[in-house]
Amino acid sequence: MEENRENNMPDLLDLQEFDEEALKKESEEVLQMRFLTSENAVFTRTGGGFLALKTGDKEYERVGVYLTFPLTNPDEFISIREADEKAKEIGIIQSINDLGKDEQEMIREQVRLRYFMPVIRKVMEVKDEYGYAYWHVMTDYGSCRFTTHMGGDAVVNLGGARYQITDIDGNRYEIPDLYGLTVMERKKLDLFI
Repeated sequence: MEENRENNMPDLLDLQEFDEEALKKESEEVLQMRFLTSENAVFTRTGGGFLALKTGDKEYERVGVYLTFPLTNPDEFISIREADEKAKEIGIIQSINDLGKDEQEMIREQVRLRYFMPVIRKVMEVKDEYGYAYWHVMTDYGSCRFTTHMGGDAVVNLGGARYQITDIDGNRYEIPDLYGLTVMERKKLDLFI
């Protein structure tokens, strides 16, 4: 009876080799850098305003656009990734100038949406309650209220007097110059800075 069970069960060594080969192939794909240009990639806008990509024999109904380091240079080394939770990289746009004018605008639009960061012009109020901070600010897009965690990395110094604030939903806000705020406004930020 034991002999039958052994004959009907797949050899574990064969399964291990199969998985090892698949893993090796996937690793090689991940490590391969693919540059996307107007010769090998066509970007289009979907009906819902997302970005689609056709490259080679593959079509992606929706892709994500990510800036790589440095974020201060949004026209070079733009990572195009699958739009699922794994965000597997499809390729890199070395320079946005490698694409047609319409495609450049589509990519720039997606970058603006992903990295949308209103500038805080005035701090109206910041209340600390139960481990959260409740903000009321005036941004370059108007009045805004949001919530951050107290402590941690909700408020990060980006160098000099420039700060980035990230709310509990992952939205980012910028204070480009802390000293551009009034003394009273800066006092409201004492808990964070």
